[in-house]
Amino acid sequence: MSALEFHELPPEEMTARAAAFLQSMRARRSVRTFRSDPIDLDVVRACIETAVQAPSGAHKQPWTFVLVRDPEVRTKIRAAAEAEERAFYAGRAGERWLRDLDPFGTGPDKPFLEEAPALVAVFAQRHGVGEEQKHYYVQESVGIAVGFLLAALHTAGLVALTHTPSPMTFLSHILRRPANERAYLLIPIGLPGPGCVVPAIARKRLDEVLVEV
Repeated sequence: MSALEFHELPPEEMTARAAAFLQSMRARRSVRTFRSDPIDLDVVRACIETAVQAPSGAHKQPWTFVLVRDPEVRTKIRAAAEAEERAFYAGRAGERWLRDLDPFGTGPDKPFLEEAPALVAVFAQRHGVGEEQKHYYVQESVGIAVGFLLAALHTAGLVALTHTPSPMTFLSHILRRPANERAYLLIPIGLPGPGCVVPAIARKRLDEVLVEV
């Protein structure tokens, strides 16, 4: 054990910091149109290191982040993802699901997987190397880490998209991940492309999601 490093802030500074972060995160949006311009990958690496600071069940840190820069690999990922998406839109998704997706203008074509200068494929480690090495609360732990990552990318001035073609087993094959890892999420990262638009959506009000007891 080690002593906690904690610096208590005055109430007014706590309020100001919380308000500033809220204002910043209100502007975060999922982007599907990217410029192909290179980005500083050290910024992305720092954001991934931020994600690694997330809490995890029994501190097992059951995650792997694969930073994909190679254009040929991104082309392979796009082709495989679009094959799954075509099956999804052609019948795998129910009618209600497709209706719910209508406002977002999504479809089986995913050019952003090639346009974005970098992809981060997130893998969840179901267990360590060897079945006897248990991991706990894997889904929850990786989800928290992804939240850290998205917040860090936005704070650093980059845009991103959470992309979940289903199933995603093709990512394990293309990226040669071991059997104990399962593809969790695919995140294109970069800068918004010319004329980039996003759906006009509103978040639920705080009083719709907060219950105080």
